[in-house]
Amino acid sequence: MADAVEKTWSLKVNGAAVNVTAAEDTSLLMALRQDLNLKGTRIGCAQGNCGACTVLLDGRPIQSCTTPLYMVADRNVVTVEGLTSDGAPGRLQLIFLDEQAAQCGYCINGIIMTVTGLLSQTPPADRHEIVETLDERHLCRCGAQGRILRAIDRAMADQAGSQS
Repeated sequence: MADAVEKTWSLKVNGAAVNVTAAEDTSLLMALRQDLNLKGTRIGCAQGNCGACTVLLDGRPIQSCTTPLYMVADRNVVTVEGLTSDGAPGRLQLIFLDEQAAQCGYCINGIIMTVTGLLSQTPPADRHEIVETLDERHLCRCGAQGRILRAIDRAMADQAGSQS
């Protein structure tokens, strides 16, 4: 089998225009981690089943391990690193920290990205939709689900309070 031809792909990651030179079937996950050194997006199952690799693509949560670069060319990608402000954790990240909503920490970045995307929708997702999406897309075996749900409830209350 011949090696795949590499091409330069332009995309916007965490607000910055970047170029990645790779084969078109290279996953967004590998480009983020290997080419852009963004390690917050985790490698889990590499089959789109665990959610550890979740990022936002044009504001919507996607699994980056099954998303090839050609699908994200000229689009906006946000990773967990993009939620910070001047190196400090973002609002949702702080809520998750306050609630100690992570045990091993492996799945939590993907969960935060999914919740961020769902709460950014217009109108924002309700708790049932968030829980259903997390149940369908994320695998967490640590037993931190109760704390994760408390963090989501706090984030939703905080968001509702800031909109009134």
